[in-house]
Amino acid sequence: MEFTLLFLKLFYYGLLLTAPILTFLALIVIGLGQIAGQRESWSRGEALYWSFVTATTVGYGDFRPLHGLSRLLSILIAFCGVIFTGIMVAIAITSTTRALESKYDFSQLEHIIEQNRN
Repeated sequence: MEFTLLFLKLFYYGLLLTAPILTFLALIVIGLGQIAGQRESWSRGEALYWSFVTATTVGYGDFRPLHGLSRLLSILIAFCGVIFTGIMVAIAITSTTRALESKYDFSQLEHIIEQNRN
């Protein structure tokens, strides 16, 4: 439980530190999605849904852009989504690594692994 709480604390702090970047990327996704939605005659809700499905690279296909500009915007939305996801994964990996390092002495762990191999 101690490890989990430390991970969550570090993850939270990582999110706080990167909140301006993550917020900016989310606003780009929303804004570009609304522009594409207007071109495609989608409602605001449909455009918001489509932009986040595109940003997360899920791409259900229930909405798809037909106009050239909207297709270009979908590429930009997907690119922003990949960056957003990459930042989140980096925060999670860093938080996990730091939490593990605070709980375990990796120099001893390597020694134990080598002993078990023999």
